[in-house]
Amino acid sequence: MESTQSVAPWPHSTPEVEGLVREMIGRVADKWTLILLEVLEERGTLRFTQISAQVPDISQKMLTKTLRQMEFDGLLTREVHPVIPPRVEYTLTPLGRSLSEAFCPVWLWAEANHAAVMQARARFTENAAHE
Repeated sequence: MESTQSVAPWPHSTPEVEGLVREMIGRVADKWTLILLEVLEERGTLRFTQISAQVPDISQKMLTKTLRQMEFDGLLTREVHPVIPPRVEYTLTPLGRSLSEAFCPVWLWAEANHAAVMQARARFTENAAHE
């Protein structure tokens, strides 16, 4: 008889930690979060329009939604300066920087393997055209 009990990936993992891992992977798997982490890590504190200029293919609605979710998760701070017009700046928190560092190997892997992935895609496309 097969067990229906979940096996934790780490010996002392709790359901709460497993849930957080799943949430954060889902959040970061959302390409915008990972891209915004990179932009803020590289450029430091930025205003909304500066972030938008660095990521031109994101809509304002999606940028707002992603920044809010990142703030909710404690990955960045949002500081509103009381001037007219209001100036809002976004900065990674230490928690956000640590998450960015955790995904640095993905960027390094992509740099090291870009040509191989492009070749594999070209082979796949060529083979699919002949099927």
